[in-house]
Amino acid sequence: MHWFPVGASIFASNVGARMFVGLPGTAAASGFSSVIYEWHAIYLLIALGWIFVPVYVSCGAFTMPEYLKKRFGGKRLRIYLSVLALVLYVLTKISAEIFSGAIFMQQLLGWNMYACIGVILVVTTLYTVAGGLAAVIYTDTLQTIILLIGAVILFGITMTDIGGWSAFISLYATAASNMTLSDPVKYACGLPRPDYMHIWRDALTGDIPWPGAIFGLTPLGIWVWCTDQIMVQRCLAAKNISHSKGGSVFAAALKILPFFLWIVPGMISRILFPDEIACSDPVTCKSACGNEAGCSNIAYPLLIIRRMPQGKTTQMYYPGAYESNLRPSPEHVCLRGVMLAALLAALMSTLTSIFNSASSMFTMDIWRRFRRRAPQAELMIVGRICVLVLIGLSVFWIPIMETSQGGQLWTYLQTISSCISPPWVWVFLLALFWRRTTEAGAFWGLIVGQIVGLIRMVIQFTYTAPSCGSFESDTRPAVLKKVHFLHFAIILSGVTIITTVVISLFTTPRPPEKLRRVTWWTRNDPLDPEETESEDDFGVEEEEDDNDKVKRTHFMRNCRPKRFGRLVYNWMCGIDDRPRPKLTTEDKVAIKKKMKDIEEEPRAKMICAIAAVTVAGTTTFLLGFFY
Repeated sequence: MHWFPVGASIFASNVGARMFVGLPGTAAASGFSSVIYEWHAIYLLIALGWIFVPVYVSCGAFTMPEYLKKRFGGKRLRIYLSVLALVLYVLTKISAEIFSGAIFMQQLLGWNMYACIGVILVVTTLYTVAGGLAAVIYTDTLQTIILLIGAVILFGITMTDIGGWSAFISLYATAASNMTLSDPVKYACGLPRPDYMHIWRDALTGDIPWPGAIFGLTPLGIWVWCTDQIMVQRCLAAKNISHSKGGSVFAAALKILPFFLWIVPGMISRILFPDEIACSDPVTCKSACGNEAGCSNIAYPLLIIRRMPQGKTTQMYYPGAYESNLRPSPEHVCLRGVMLAALLAALMSTLTSIFNSASSMFTMDIWRRFRRRAPQAELMIVGRICVLVLIGLSVFWIPIMETSQGGQLWTYLQTISSCISPPWVWVFLLALFWRRTTEAGAFWGLIVGQIVGLIRMVIQFTYTAPSCGSFESDTRPAVLKKVHFLHFAIILSGVTIITTVVISLFTTPRPPEKLRRVTWWTRNDPLDPEETESEDDFGVEEEEDDNDKVKRTHFMRNCRPKRFGRLVYNWMCGIDDRPRPKLTTEDKVAIKKKMKDIEEEPRAKMICAIAAVTVAGTTTFLLGFFY
């Protein structure tokens, strides 16, 4: 892939339906501070292209657990991290995407939540079955354009509605429900935060405290952008290392846009619909959106439904919608359709990316551990069954996610990440930058960190904060009330680092000849690492022996009368019956060398570096301007 589809796919895969629901919802509740999640990611995307991908490519890793296998040897790290990644996909990705899309459809069509979930899953599954990674990346590129067009149109309409930037700043300060305004003492939690215009907030009282935003958010961001199969897989698909860097910089530049396309519109939605978005008590919230914990998640869907001009065939009336006796113009008829296409594109883009990565990890890192010579047909079928199981678990998890963190989806996602992802991230960082790290140190550092994080996560779901406007006392333990989840990520990082370093110092290090091309310091080593145990060769299929060829020919002859059924089967399972070309030993060596090449042309290298410095400098200016 060239740099443009790589970057567009990274951006589209991250945007997803949860960006339409979670990010505007958090912005509606707290103001500008949530943009730190987007602008902080810009630096990490640059790190992905310049630091992480060169090592992954140099060692020839296809999946993140496979990289740890090459770095440390052994089996347990690879299997454990594969299982952990699949669990995280259920808790933070698949369930969040399905839930976000269902919220949007529920607001638009008035359907039952689970009916919406069923429709989303059927449509996305049919879309996903037809192609692999290449199909996902190409469609992501087109969908990125649709996303940006739709979001830009809505930003322009809503900003015009409220009278421009100055009016937006002043109106948000008083954007509260009538119930809150009638009794601001009792419902003080329903008022906008006084620091809504600032990104960097107080270390103790801020909803996103600045120490957590700098130090706690970094491991969460590295997990998403630098060690997650979904994002890394796109950079590994680039035609060379320069295109990989170009794609990551392009995606970083696009990450500047969410401030204007989702965060500001989310705050505008609170200005336009305060009684619903800023509802002050569980009863009011339940009647407004069906969720007693809060209604900020419907901020962006309401903007589309009520502020996009009504089309000619739309007969439903929504409070606050445009009312006119004039016949709508053709461009007004299609605007809402563009936004519906944008949301469905985002939903399908992210879900297909997750499904593709999840099936890759399960088949390559887990299934082939037990079935080393499993044929391609079996791997494709097992991958699809894995996806179905993950979907089922995600649907069961949705009711828990819906009521967590005051109904704010984005905060829920970051809270889960802060409990689980820091140990994962520090294992990767120490593997890349500290050659003394041992397999035992990495494994037990990961285990200890996960245990500490899971304890916090269980407490998080056991004790919930009192609802706004209720008279309940806050009975949560001090570890929840006093320690912000981003501060907890810092603590968890410290626990993991100390455990890993101590155990590594007391265990035998990996010899230098086995560390070639698997760390930052050895990525340019001309020799491949010595291997004492066989590695999975995922790049080239094993050749068939004569007996297999006879069986294959006999099978294809018998299947000729059932050609249509066989075609359907092949399409569903991603199987191709056509004979594959034979590869000589020289061909295999050439392919392996090309896949591990991290050399760059000087001109391309300089262009990528200039682009990275420009994007990073612009982001630094914006962070200072909205301090």
